[in-house]
Parts: sequence; structure tokens; C-alpha cells
Amino acid sequence: MTQKQQVIETMRNNGGYATFQQLNRLMDFSTWKTKTPQASVRQIVQVNNEFFRIKPGLWALADFKEEVLRKFDIQENNKDNDEIFTHSYYQGMIVELGNMHNYRTYVPNQDKNRLFLEKRLSEITTETELPPFTYESITSRAKTVDVIWFNERKMPCRFYEVEHSTNISNSLDKFYELQDFRADFYIIADESRRRQFESLMERSMYSRIVKYVKFFNYDNLAMQYERECSLASMDRL
Repeated sequence: MTQKQQVIETMRNNGGYATFQQLNRLMDFSTWKTKTPQASVRQIVQVNNEFFRIKPGLWALADFKEEVLRKFDIQENNKDNDEIFTHSYYQGMIVELGNMHNYRTYVPNQDKNRLFLEKRLSEITTETELPPFTYESITSRAKTVDVIWFNERKMPCRFYEVEHSTNISNSLDKFYELQDFRADFYIIADESRRRQFESLMERSMYSRIVKYVKFFNYDNLAMQYERECSLASMDRL
């Protein structure tokens, strides 16, 4: 069996799709004559027609395309549908990264039943409700942030907003109101929106938070997720 055939078989056994993290966890690389099998897997799915990309870090078999898209309720050329899937997909990555670093994780009530692959976000977050870390007038605003990481004292240390097509300034306004906490703020979006983000951050109204707000694109988030999942798997061996 060739390396490509092994990837195909592993993906087929996983329901016709897989993240790079899943492939790295499920595959047996003992016969691969390379020190970087993960890079080889990435290249295999990227250059062969047997695979198609759903989102950065998430691939499926071309033969299973209709089945996989139906599983995730993805409708091609449907902007609203794509927004929902993309939003919860990256929320899930951020939540799992927070869990790996032993942070407490939270998503808003309206997002709890949305899916990260085949799990509801409520199944992977640690907090069912927002910890009451400050005045109610401020926590009511924080309740709408896409993902929050809390430290062991249940104080917020990172706020994340996933911006697929909505107005980035709305997220920056939330960050502005939360600036008094010792926390970092992240806008997660496609690389094509970086210039828009940078232009907004030049506004004087955001001068007090410019040092604490960072832009992170989808591809880099997917790569970080894959890398840290691999390290976590090695730690468990």
C-alpha cells in the first residue's frame, strides 16, 4: 500500500474526512521512510485529486464529497451556511487549544449547540456559564465574545472573536470595553481581512488597546492546532 493509499484508507475509515490532527493520530507511520511524515501527509492531500479541502486543516475524499458536506450541513455557494460552519469550526479549534493549555473555556449560549466537526461546542467547553468575574454591565458584554479562556482563578486571560464576514469593528468595540483586564485579544479571520483589521486599528478610538489586539489568520490557527495536538499526543505516550 502506497502512502497515498494509506491516507485514503484512513480518511475513509474516519467517515470520508479528517483534520490533519486526526490523520496524524490515526495513521501508522512506522513504515514511512521520512522524519517528517506529517509534512508528507499534508503534501499528499494537497496535490492529489482524490482529496478536496473543506477548510484549512480539514480535508475529505472526493468520492465522499456529497456525504461529507451533508454531514456538516454545508451547502456550496451558500454564504450564510458557510458563515455558520466556518464560525463554529474555528471556535472549536480555539476551545480545544485552550483546553490543552489547562485554561477554562467558554462560548456564548447561542453557540453551544453548534458543531465542531461532529461534537457540539458545549461538549468540549469547560464552562457552562460565564464566570462572574466583574460587574454585571461588563460581563453582559463579555457573554457575546466567541471564545474566552479563563485562568485557574476564573479570570479572563484571552478573548477571541472569529470574523468571517461580519464587521470587525463590532469585535474591536467589545475588546475596548474589556481593556481593563490583564488579557490578550484576538481577531481570527481569513488573511484577506488583515488589511481591513490594520486600517481599523489605526483609528484613534482604539489607541488604548492597539498593543493588546492581535490578528491571526485561519491557516496559522489550523497549523497551530495540528502542531499542539501532535505534541499533546506525544506527551500521552
